[in-house]
Amino acid sequence: MLNTRMETPLRSLPVRDLDHVLEHGETALHALRGARIFITGGTGFIGRWLLESLLAANARLGSGISATVLSRSPEAFSARAPQFASAGCFAWLRGDVRDFSFPPGTWSHMVHAATPASAALNNSRPHEMFDTIVEGTRRALEFARECGALEILFVSSGGVYGRQPAGLDCIPETFSGAPDSADSGAAYAEGKRAGEMLCAIAAQSGVLRPRIARGFAFVGPHLPLDAHFAAGNFLRDALHGREIVVRGDGTAYRSYMYAADLVVWLLTILVRGIPMRPYNVGSDKPVSIAGVAGISAGLPANRLPVTVRTAPSGNPPERYVPSVERARQELGLEVRIGLDDAFRRTYQWLRGAQA
Repeated sequence: MLNTRMETPLRSLPVRDLDHVLEHGETALHALRGARIFITGGTGFIGRWLLESLLAANARLGSGISATVLSRSPEAFSARAPQFASAGCFAWLRGDVRDFSFPPGTWSHMVHAATPASAALNNSRPHEMFDTIVEGTRRALEFARECGALEILFVSSGGVYGRQPAGLDCIPETFSGAPDSADSGAAYAEGKRAGEMLCAIAAQSGVLRPRIARGFAFVGPHLPLDAHFAAGNFLRDALHGREIVVRGDGTAYRSYMYAADLVVWLLTILVRGIPMRPYNVGSDKPVSIAGVAGISAGLPANRLPVTVRTAPSGNPPERYVPSVERARQELGLEVRIGLDDAFRRTYQWLRGAQA
């Protein structure tokens, strides 16, 4: 029986994906040579990719990067991912991001990516979601100031823009929209907005240099298959050879960046981004949810049926698609792994195939 959670154990990433990170992120990794990085959220989707990429950089580029990873349960993660636990370049700190005890020592960089990406938590306990983001960011910035980690990457979200207006194909960083502050369901997005404000306040001192990466939608190994992500749910059904079911009308548009590109972008923003100048991180190539279902249905050898449960409403379809011109023009970043290839790679990894 297929293990769709992929929690025990955590397999290594495909070699070609790590090759991609090292090739296209080499300039950023060179700038990080010998860095000591403090990482929050290191056991999540982004964190796992980041840690394995740093391991590869140390082994193959001689980067000499070390990292301390904050985790509420280092032992549980180490049991699932012994390759990280045994790596001499990683140290583990037990604690909650909201109130962790500051360890002694100095660090040069911080990646603050700790946020529970849980729609269930956001809906059932919005106060906890908001508090985790805001108090966690406040605590991380306090520690950065104390430990000397002046170069900071705050992993924010495209949710800070609120609903994308009809007629706006891609959201630029200059868009001044916002979530509905009277909607408790906006706790995650409002928390990220508040986190960005805390970064701006911290930057006023002229000491800390926070960079802001506003993430959109991603796909790749380690993507949760049992959460609120449509891509993960469709991939789960494809793995089981089941009918792909679109719960809505399938007209909403998203765009998906493969995680190997994501790591390159985050590392580049950390070392080359302008402090407090936000950068959208994602693909600018839109695809409908029904289109994503169709891509997923075509991954097994025998194409699976697709069912769309709701008829189109006739209203303009919702969109959640970024403009990435700022990152492209200022930092030379590109989306190099296309949509079909991104889903194919993810599926192959989930199947256990050698990529």
